[in-house]
Amino acid sequence: MSKKNKPPRPEPESLALPPCGVDSHAHLDMVEFDTDRVELMERALSSGVARTGNVFLGPEAYRMNRAMFADRPEIFFILGVHPGNADQCPPEAVEAMRQAFRTDPRLRAVGEIGLDFYWDDHPRELQERVFRAQLALARELGLPPVIHCRDAFDDTIRVLKDEGFSGRKLLWHCFGGDEDQAGIILGHGWHVSIPGPVSYARNEALHRAVAAIPLERMLLETDCPYLSAEPWRGKRNHPALLGFTAQAVARIKGMPVDALWRATGDNAVEFFGLTKSPSFQEDHA
Repeated sequence: MSKKNKPPRPEPESLALPPCGVDSHAHLDMVEFDTDRVELMERALSSGVARTGNVFLGPEAYRMNRAMFADRPEIFFILGVHPGNADQCPPEAVEAMRQAFRTDPRLRAVGEIGLDFYWDDHPRELQERVFRAQLALARELGLPPVIHCRDAFDDTIRVLKDEGFSGRKLLWHCFGGDEDQAGIILGHGWHVSIPGPVSYARNEALHRAVAAIPLERMLLETDCPYLSAEPWRGKRNHPALLGFTAQAVARIKGMPVDALWRATGDNAVEFFGLTKSPSFQEDHA
């Protein structure tokens, strides 16, 4: 079939999902959304995404961009220094995050933090030092960390065990590993967030892992503007497209997509301590 004759991609509203889904990880403050941010937040609501976690990549991004969501009670916040920005995390940055978490109840988790050995931009020792500092902050605040791990699985597990996070509440962001890695994560009592690439036909190892992950430990995410699910692969991702990830996971697990959507939404509400039907007053009590 030629490109001219291809059927149009289905819009997320066509999935008619109930208004109880949660996108556990989005980057709506990035410049990719500067022209239509409000429109896309409205589309998320009309596509059944009741809550979205916006991840600020460091205290400066939080300071500059949090006002974007001042009148969006469905958006909750996650804040941390990404390992790719480890050189931007002096002690003052950790202190700025500490103060932010103590004064803003919309901040629900420390992340995304972790190790990324795919690039050689930042020394591994520096990444680990910054990772440990933020894990200590999460432990001090009594908040869960959201973990970024790329090409560093064994070292990430080692640090988390060293820092006493086995058995603590923790979310493994953007899981793309195999069944063995999923088993290790689950064995420590942690939760797993599934992104759009689960919908890609060739991700067979990820499909097997998702089939084995208990539903009660599973969340969904877009990681937008990246990693769109089929049939929007290659296009800018946004929270309204989360339903296509849910479709793929539901197929793998052999269950109705509505049931998968409700269960993962409930898991996210419990994990982050959210209200199911947000109101600005409730979240800022």
